[in-house]
Amino acid sequence: MDLTSVLWRKSSMSTNNGGACVELASVSRSVAIRDSKDPDGPKLVFDRHDFAAFLERVKR
Repeated sequence: MDLTSVLWRKSSMSTNNGGACVELASVSRSVAIRDSKDPDGPKLVFDRHDFAAFLERVKR
């Protein structure tokens, strides 16, 4: 999957921890994730439904 032109965003809270965070990008029906300190490094891509389920479990 080509992620070179996607718009990456990170939490406004990322400045509270020295900028060490993840960035997210919306890609078609998926969510891409990368390490903000290594934008050229590996990226993970998840189905939106699976990512939403993951976030719900983290919140609990």
